[in-house]
Amino acid sequence: MKINKHQKDIYEELNYWGKETLLDYWNRTVERNRKREFVVDDLGNRLTYQDVDAKANIIGAYLQKVETAPGDVVSFQIPVWYEFILITIACLKVGAVINPIGMCYSYNELEYLLNLTQSKVFFCPTYYRKTDYEKVIQRGIKKLGSLKSVVLLDNLQKKVGGTITLREILNDDLYLLNENKDINKIDSNDLAAILYTSGTTGGVKGVMLTHNNIIFSEKYFTRELGLTNEDTMFMPAPLNHATGFHHGIIAPMMIGGKVVLQSRFESQKAIALINQEKCTYSMGSTPFIYDILKNLKNGNEQLNTLKFYLCGGAAIPGDMVACAYQSGIKLCEVYGSTESVPHVFVRPEETFELMGSVAGRPLKGVEVKIVDDNREEVPLGTIGEEASRGPNVFVGYLNDKAATNMALDDDGWFYSGDLCVADEKGNIKVIGRKKDIIVRGGENLNTNHISDFISKHPDVLDQAVIGMPDERLGERICAYAVLKKGKGFLDLENLLNDLDKRKVPKRYWPERLEIIDTIPRTDSGKVKKNRLQEDLKNRMLNFEEFYCKNKNLVSEDPEKQ
Repeated sequence: MKINKHQKDIYEELNYWGKETLLDYWNRTVERNRKREFVVDDLGNRLTYQDVDAKANIIGAYLQKVETAPGDVVSFQIPVWYEFILITIACLKVGAVINPIGMCYSYNELEYLLNLTQSKVFFCPTYYRKTDYEKVIQRGIKKLGSLKSVVLLDNLQKKVGGTITLREILNDDLYLLNENKDINKIDSNDLAAILYTSGTTGGVKGVMLTHNNIIFSEKYFTRELGLTNEDTMFMPAPLNHATGFHHGIIAPMMIGGKVVLQSRFESQKAIALINQEKCTYSMGSTPFIYDILKNLKNGNEQLNTLKFYLCGGAAIPGDMVACAYQSGIKLCEVYGSTESVPHVFVRPEETFELMGSVAGRPLKGVEVKIVDDNREEVPLGTIGEEASRGPNVFVGYLNDKAATNMALDDDGWFYSGDLCVADEKGNIKVIGRKKDIIVRGGENLNTNHISDFISKHPDVLDQAVIGMPDERLGERICAYAVLKKGKGFLDLENLLNDLDKRKVPKRYWPERLEIIDTIPRTDSGKVKKNRLQEDLKNRMLNFEEFYCKNKNLVSEDPEKQ
């Protein structure tokens, strides 16, 4: 872990970092709010803080039984189900490192991630969205030498083999948590969680976050938003992302509030659920609020209790802010990353004034600067790379010292790879990306990674991948290709069939394909992506027609399996 000692001393002196762990916060919240509801979902489940605590004790006891020690990693690949929260709290109770994994990852990727973290226990569904996880994990378990146990969630399909299920664990009265002295060895600067993000080189990286990182982020985020235990969060986004994990689970837990989960997002049902549970705020990427606003505009319903929606993953158009405002919702842009959890945001009271023109100001305690290619600070109003330093900033990429040192300098500054500009009021405006990333529905997708898949098509001589503007998802994937001599035809359907045969995950599938004679490049061979962006803009002609009528789109799902 990479922690700057001077910055550590400053954070401790300012009480940004303390001695308490997330377990200390959980125990205190439970003591004060035993009978209050903590988690409700769209499947009919309702659990109080006391309920969650009791179930987490049982799961924690099972983790101890299979010899999970403080500091060991517990991984889980689970949808937006309340069990995600049970396992998270159970990890805190035994001092395990929380390691949630997105449902979008295939088995080959999963195998890599579990080996990277040397996970001791893995939780997953028996079946979910056409994938038989029980069969897949049992087939490859011998390659996962560190695993001591696999636990199945049989919510959608009964198990076939002898693997234990979470239901069986929770129904067994013999599992008793031993709150022994080992848990006292956990320090607030120890690892609390490892979340995943796409790096600039295309590989998935494990972002290491301490208890102090997460506690600071959520304590000051909720404080500046004025949230209390009377507030209810509506969370439709995947819980493995920083948005879902930090703001959907940890934040409500720290303030004693309630979180309402929607297992699979459907805007009409989301509106009904928000009204039913009287949700006061929500957070997610642009597609969620886009669909909600569209339904509100076309129907007769209103969201009477939702005060504001925090929106990240892409810049918010001013007309969307205005549309939300007309529906009584303050749409607040937030900016950040898994490495530096949303540290810039528009305060709810400023939404109408700013009208989507900026991403907001930094969170108290977080420093932001804009730098040039030599990492020297540039004057206000000058475009450069955004860098942040603060008690929230991660402590490195797991087992990747080179990538850590490239992104996180010795003084504690994290360099985002995003091009931004700052004004005299401290507002940050996101201009674009220095790195080759497409942000589709809040998910970072590396264009180099996608290019590698396309280049393996037998008819493709040369290719390039760029982000395509999209009103709902922020960006979609557009591929440009040059065909080999004598290969006169390739359309999107043929390309996708080839990717499907090679078992390329769907989130890497292009959603538009343009065949051209030559990929424009610099003398050094780099793709002139600005030329391709201009060409795409001319080809699209009418954005509104494209949004509504294009039939070649692979998926409307923000998570894009």
